[in-house]
Order: sequence, then structure tokens, then C-alpha cells
Amino acid sequence: MGLTGAILMNLNAVIGSGIFALPALLFAAAGTFSPLAILTFAVLYASLMAVVAKLTTVFRQSGGHQLFAEHAFGKAVGFQAGWLSVLANMAGASANFHVLVSYLAAIFPFFADPLMRLASIAVLIATFTAISMSGTARAVRLIGIGTVLKLSPLALLCVVGFATNGFPTEVELPRFSEFESIALLLAFAFSGADLAIAAAGEMKNPRRMMRRAIFTTLGGVAVFYALIQWAYIAIAPDPGEVDAPLAAAAQVVMGDWGALMISCAAIISVTVFQLNVFVAIPRIFYGMARRGLLPSPIAFVSPRFQTPVAAIGMYGGIIALLALSGSFEALAVLLVSVEQTLFAMSITALVVMWQRNDAGLRRAMDARWLFILPFASGVVLWLLSKVSWDAALSTALYVGVGFVLYVISRRSGVEHEGIDLPEARA
Repeated sequence: MGLTGAILMNLNAVIGSGIFALPALLFAAAGTFSPLAILTFAVLYASLMAVVAKLTTVFRQSGGHQLFAEHAFGKAVGFQAGWLSVLANMAGASANFHVLVSYLAAIFPFFADPLMRLASIAVLIATFTAISMSGTARAVRLIGIGTVLKLSPLALLCVVGFATNGFPTEVELPRFSEFESIALLLAFAFSGADLAIAAAGEMKNPRRMMRRAIFTTLGGVAVFYALIQWAYIAIAPDPGEVDAPLAAAAQVVMGDWGALMISCAAIISVTVFQLNVFVAIPRIFYGMARRGLLPSPIAFVSPRFQTPVAAIGMYGGIIALLALSGSFEALAVLLVSVEQTLFAMSITALVVMWQRNDAGLRRAMDARWLFILPFASGVVLWLLSKVSWDAALSTALYVGVGFVLYVISRRSGVEHEGIDLPEARA
């Protein structure tokens, strides 16, 4: 996987189903300032991405935040980072299968039948599992095709909206409390801009390319989100259409076929998002098994396809269990808090590695980091302060479960490899 593949993976982790509901929610909270709120938040988020990007210049294995935590703090904390990452992702992926079938049912009513709904979810999970197993290059090509198909209708909506109603220039500054109220919403909207780090071990020269992929994704998504938000403001559809605001906007400027076009784009977007996580997230399982944190069989790689088929199969099986049983709802509160917890771990990991001078980081980090690290820490603390007590308590509970699983898994784990650094200690 090259730079394009990493960008596609990051891009599709960010732009999933949320973009089709985001404009109405943002406009309700921040009004005409909402496009600028998106760009402002992207600048704040860039400090977190800078930390992740710097860490990717050190490692070339799969795992992402889990790998960073394991190296800096040891295997027990590394296991927790991987456990929380995968758990929160699987909750979101399981829920998205229900979202996807709901979109299909809106166009093809026979998908609304309960048995057909469950059968469709099972077939979709099996299909994505098989595609992911069949080769990373093949999966990335399909993700690329899907990206074009889902972004083109959104770009067309922007063009038609601006051509019909002009570009909105009026801006009314919101109160800070109003901007704060959408902080977690925007954090969720940008979540996943670094997803490709989970599969860094399958990328060509990840120490050079991953940083470019992260910032290209963040900048491109921020501009695209802002343009969509401006188009929504220019078109001014019924503000009561909060469930499908972009379809309502397309209905205003392009009629019924426009609404259908956006609905189809939403289906494609969720589909590509799901395939994307089926490619990336199992690599966390694989990396943990390679380093002795999970049972050794999970590290098995297909001789034919050169993919971690055991890890992918395990991921698909758990997703099927959660999606078909509906138990993913109990994990939903993790989605908000886990990412910020992982960012906090990675910021602290970078500081620890700088102190130890791992891979020559003291020489590689100049005076700018005296600003970046405190600023990034402030952003994480600010966002964590917005997390509900229910989410915080649930996260703490799952951390406790994670330590129990760590003790059990370590007994059957076999360390096939250590953590590879370009120099200094591993």
C-alpha cells in the first residue's frame, strides 16, 4: 500500500455516514459560523495529528496507538490501548451495518422485513470479511472506486447549490458556549483521520509516507466539510429535516432525482466505510498477536493472499455477533471517550520516548514542540471534559475487563517479533 492507499483509508474513516446528518446539527448550534467552526476545529485537531505523525516516523509496524503505548509503557498498557481501540471501533462498525440496511430499506422496502434485515447484515459482514482476506491491494482498489462514487454527488450538490443561490458571505459569530456545544460533534466528525497507522506494516516506507497521508487527509476533509456546510447554508432547506439534511438540500435544487442521488451516495459511503475498517482494524489484532499480546494463531498470514486471515476472521466474527444480537448498543458510549484517551496515551508516549531519546527523537524534535505538546494536551483535556460521566464510567469498566483479558491472553501468547525502531532501543 502506497501513499494513495493510506490517504484513501484515512479519508474513508472520516467521511462515513456522519456527513449526511452533520450540516443540520452544526447549523442549529453555530448558524452561519458553522463552516468556519469546522476549519477552526481542524486547526485544533491538527495538533493531535502532529503528535501521531511524529510517532509514525519512528515505527514501521502495524498497530498505531496500540503500538505506541506498548513501546512507551509496556505490554499491559499496550494491550489496553489495543483493546479499547478495537472495542470502540467494533461498536461503531456493528451499528453502521444497521444504518446501512436502514438506508437500503428506505429505497427498497423489502429490506425492512426483520428476517431480511438480519440476513442482509450477515451477508454484508461475510462479504467484507472475504474481500479483506483476498488481498489488501484489491480491497484498496475497491475503496478507491467507492470514494469517487460517494464524493462525486456531494461535490455536485455544492456546485449546483452555489450556482443556484450564490456563495453565502454573511457570518454571525456565535457565543463561545455555542462553539463548545459542538466540540464533541466535530471531534467525532474528524475521527479516523489517522486510521491508516493501524495498517502501517503493509505500507511502503511508512516512516516517510504516513505523515503526508495524515495531513493531506485532514486538510482535504476540513475544506470539503466546510464547502458542504456553506452549500447547505446557501440552499437553506427545511431546518426540520435533521435526519437527512443533504437529501433535503438536494431535493430543493435538483428535485426528486437529487434526493435519490444523495441517498445512494449515503449507501455507498457507509459501505466503503465498513470495508475500510475491515481492512485496517484487524491489523491491530495481528500486530498484538505477533508481539505476544494475543494467542499466536491470530498472527497467521495466508500464504496465497499475504493477509492476516485469522485476525480478519476473528474481527468479522465478533462484528457479526454484536450486530446480529444488538449488544453493540451497550458499547456505544465508548465512541466519544476512547479516541481522546488514546490521544492522551500517544502524547504521553511521545514525551516518554523523547526523554529516553528513542530513535534519536531529541534531535528530531525542535522548539516548535514546546508549543505543540502543551496545546495538544489542552485540546485532549478540553474534549475529555465534555465527555459524559456515563461514558467515563463505562470506559473505566472496560479498562478493568481489559486487564483480566490481558492476563488470560498473555498465557497463550507467543512473541514472534519485538518492536522495530530505526535506532536506539526497541
